[in-house]
Amino acid sequence: MSAITDLDTLLGSMSPIASDGLYVFCCIPNASYGAHAALAPIASFQEKEGLTLILRQQSADSAGLAYDGAFAMITLNVHSSLAAVGLTAAVATELTKSGISANVLAACFHDHVFVPAARADQALAVLRSLAQRHAGNSVA
Repeated sequence: MSAITDLDTLLGSMSPIASDGLYVFCCIPNASYGAHAALAPIASFQEKEGLTLILRQQSADSAGLAYDGAFAMITLNVHSSLAAVGLTAAVATELTKSGISANVLAACFHDHVFVPAARADQALAVLRSLAQRHAGNSVA
C-alpha cells in the first residue's frame, strides 16, 4: 500500500499504539552523529547545541545521561506520507485540548508521538477517539 496523503483517511484509519518502555531526550554537547551509537538510540538529531538522542530511559540512566522527563511513544500506525498535510497539526491540536504535550517524529512509514509518560493512557484514548470520529470520512 502506498503512503496516504488525505487527512481524513489518515485520521480515520490510524490505530494508535503505545510502545513498551519509556523514552527520553538527551542532548550531548560537542558530540557528533554516530557518537553513543552503542546506546541504540531510536533517533538522533544534530543541533548546534549538541547531539540529541532519543533512547530508552534505562539506556540513558546506565550511561549517566541527563534528561528532562520520561515519555511514552505512541505510533499512529498508519502509513502516512511525508507529503501529507495536517496530520501533525490535527494530532497536536487534539492532545492540546486535553493539556497533553506532544513531540512528533515522522519517519518513512509512520508518525510517532512522544507524550509525558504519566499521560500515556489518556493520550491513547484521545487519539483513538479522534480516529473514530474520522472513520468513514476518508476518500477512497
